[in-house]
Amino acid sequence: MPSVADNLDYWEATYDWDQRGDAWSGPWGDVSSQWYGSILPRIRHFFPAQSILEIAPGFGRWTHFLLNHCDRLIGVDLAPKCVKACQERFAGQNATFEVNDGQTLPMVADSSIDFVFSYDSLVHVESETLASYLSELARILNPDGVAFLHHSNYGAYERSARLFGPLQGVFDRTPTLIRAGLIRSGTYRGRHMRAPTVTAAGFAEQSHDVGLSCVAQELVNWEGGLLLLDCMSVVARPGSKWDHPRRLVKNRLFRTAARAVRRSDNAYKP
Repeated sequence: MPSVADNLDYWEATYDWDQRGDAWSGPWGDVSSQWYGSILPRIRHFFPAQSILEIAPGFGRWTHFLLNHCDRLIGVDLAPKCVKACQERFAGQNATFEVNDGQTLPMVADSSIDFVFSYDSLVHVESETLASYLSELARILNPDGVAFLHHSNYGAYERSARLFGPLQGVFDRTPTLIRAGLIRSGTYRGRHMRAPTVTAAGFAEQSHDVGLSCVAQELVNWEGGLLLLDCMSVVARPGSKWDHPRRLVKNRLFRTAARAVRRSDNAYKP
């Protein structure tokens, strides 16, 4: 299981940020296509927001777009390299960036945030880290504040996690074509660095435990077939304008939609 220290070591010292993380948007075509075709349609109801907190922005892949929808943005990341990159990239804009411990938000004032956003980052953190962040959200969200967090659901496939978790490094080094064949055949279901202790249901319970409501969850497949490895969750304060019984969507066409976005974008490029 990746610890906070493991994540810091990987994103600070090991991962090559030469493309600022933009390569991860390849299935959608590029970063703009993924934002406008996949992410913005899911969070558009929460804009405009006076204040936005972005957790783990990396090199600012989504910060670039979020800044268009707020008066001020705070970005926190456990990797100093990422914080420095964002400070340089967004210098002179309505944004500040700080290093945190990967679990808490001491630099954010109580009841000061309208919208919390994290995408393609918290999928790599374990349940205890999410619990810590949720506890902090209960402190920093304003009365009608809302959070959109993309996290793992790999723990829902406990058998796969138990069987293949110890072999993850071996499969990661397997040639791509062989790995793809194993995934298609169902021999290897894939993990994609997803945290094995996290489930959508567990996240909803953790939200309730800290006094928040998990009002929406969309389970989506990542690479490798129909397994719903990821979850996008929305949390809000009980009694706020966003509060309602949890809506759960199982979307096994998520990556099919990504390919459709990519094809459409290619048709209209200059």
